Amino acid sequence: MASAPGSTVWPAALATRRLALRPVAAADVGAIARLWTDPEVRRHLGGPVDSNVVRIREKRCVGAPGAFAVVRQADQAVVGLVTVEPGARDGRTEVSYQLLPEHWGQGYGREAVAAAVTWAREGSPSSAPGVVALTQQANLRSRRLLEGLGATVEDSFVEWDEPQVLYVFPSPPAE
Repeated sequence: MASAPGSTVWPAALATRRLALRPVAAADVGAIARLWTDPEVRRHLGGPVDSNVVRIREKRCVGAPGAFAVVRQADQAVVGLVTVEPGARDGRTEVSYQLLPEHWGQGYGREAVAAAVTWAREGSPSSAPGVVALTQQANLRSRRLLEGLGATVEDSFVEWDEPQVLYVFPSPPAE
């Protein structure tokens, strides 16, 4: 899936059957900012982000390491954002994702997260502690997506005043 197998050098470009994941470009900022302000997208993420924070994020997101714009190959529409953050949680790489609501239910999230997890693993030494994702317990869509990709619940706890579920992705088979 990655353009350079075995490498997580940034910038990176990933591809699935229908999507391209690439560094956020200036032209993507409008769609990405919608992810931070849309009440449905932010329903399980603490609500819409304050406009001052959005302005700061808009300046910092272009080319930010590990931040992939998720782009539909057929028409180059930005459908979401996936981030890969090495060492984010107990030394493990955390994968996060958001899709615009008009693109929900089409399998784009599953494709994008699967590509990002594969890419994250490629750059990790075999001794690395793994790849995880966090979602609110109430976010059933996200939980189904993660479980559909083979991730399993490792822990549950309260963070940001809401019950959270930490998922761990299985290690790839030994070659």
